[in-house]
Amino acid sequence: MVADAVVYHPTVAHYLRYVATTVGRDKLLRTLQYFSRFYAWYLYRTNHPTRHIAPFDAIKKQFGLTRKILRIGKFVEHFKAAAQAYDSKAIDDPVVRYLAIGRQLGYAVYLTLDALTVVDAAGIQKYAAAARLQREAYKAWFAGLMCNAIAGIYALYRLREREAKLDRKEGEGALELKKVEKQRSATNMQLVSDLCDLTVPSAALGVVEFDDGIVGLAGTLSSLIGVWTTWVKTA
Repeated sequence: MVADAVVYHPTVAHYLRYVATTVGRDKLLRTLQYFSRFYAWYLYRTNHPTRHIAPFDAIKKQFGLTRKILRIGKFVEHFKAAAQAYDSKAIDDPVVRYLAIGRQLGYAVYLTLDALTVVDAAGIQKYAAAARLQREAYKAWFAGLMCNAIAGIYALYRLREREAKLDRKEGEGALELKKVEKQRSATNMQLVSDLCDLTVPSAALGVVEFDDGIVGLAGTLSSLIGVWTTWVKTA
């Protein structure tokens, strides 16, 4: 009976739906990857022996490679999303439209170039151009994240305008206010995630001198946000 209660518990069913998604598994791997990046840095900075650091350094590298392999072919999804954003009749704001296109194209180019470095990263075939391709990939990712962050800030501005026009005393106004607050909360969370993610290409490109501690913590936070949002979507 106890076993049945556990096996058929709604949380178990929810968990199975979550791990059945590629995004869900990727966010879990990403959380472990970036936490390991931070913890390896922390152990190094606190003068721990190499044998303590090595396992976390290995998790960082191996999980990063696993995620890189799993991303192969994903660029098609973002090229399609860019085309859909361009053709969409539902997006009547040109700022939102072009930022959405910029985001999707940035991600698409990033994933295309990133896929070209897999054979080098996996040690299958080393070639000199891999480092340059990875750097260009980071530039495209940076551009896509910037578009999304700017879109988030713009969305918050539009929500503030929308809120100012509401009559909070009326029933419809109160209901609309709840919708605005819900959208603001989701937008704020996504904006925090984007700003955290920006530390990764920024550090890799030398735009800002972030160490592995900052990048690891920022990446862990954005990954946990991704875990949560995917968990909610699979409820």
